[in-house]
Amino acid sequence: MGLTVLTTESLIAEVDAVADPAVAEALARYFQLQPGGYGHGDRMIGVKLSTIRGILKPYLRAGLPLPELERALTSPVHEHRLAILCLLADRAARSLKPRTVDPDELAAIYELYLRSTAYINNWDLVDCSAPQVVGGYLFDKPRDPLYTLIRSESLWERRIALIATQYLIGRGQTEDTYTLSVEVLDDREDLIHKASGWMLREAGKRVSEEELRAFLDRYSSRMPRTMLRYAIERLDPDSRRRYLAR
Repeated sequence: MGLTVLTTESLIAEVDAVADPAVAEALARYFQLQPGGYGHGDRMIGVKLSTIRGILKPYLRAGLPLPELERALTSPVHEHRLAILCLLADRAARSLKPRTVDPDELAAIYELYLRSTAYINNWDLVDCSAPQVVGGYLFDKPRDPLYTLIRSESLWERRIALIATQYLIGRGQTEDTYTLSVEVLDDREDLIHKASGWMLREAGKRVSEEELRAFLDRYSSRMPRTMLRYAIERLDPDSRRRYLAR
């Protein structure tokens, strides 16, 4: 019996094979695919992220060609794009490891990603991929691309900028998280408030609560309520009450 050949097409076919209309209906509500929702116009077939990650396991080291993955990323099906982005994130993460470092592949994935932001158009797609692909690539480089993204008209590009800093936070770098959060104090989108508050909380938890408190002392009275609530979630109750009262 010959070995199974893993291709981008076989990956998409495996995702399609486990589609569930009942799950699709629930996911469509959760990701706001209804008219007026932030995900309107997308299409769900009903495959959960945990299932997709299970399907991906044999593909993680298959070396699928990046041009094929880029074409698949234009699929109208949300779960197809989710699978491709998870795969790209894993490859970017492996390219950053000392034993497997591959700056050329990392750069190619990063460039592919920024060409494809029109298809990275819901929060799960951003959150599963931006830290490794964007944050990982920019770790030892100028951060100007983050500031281009944060000033974009696209909600999802702004979220990419914020969530990308999760990688930087994990390596002790918080300056961009705080600076980008100032940029979105007046943002109109709740999903941006949540992303900023989440990254602020991570910066305080993983690097310096003192830095977080200094930021809150300066900006809490201007922060959208959602952003503030996310940012202070791990502080002591008295501190949370004090910041909320401001």
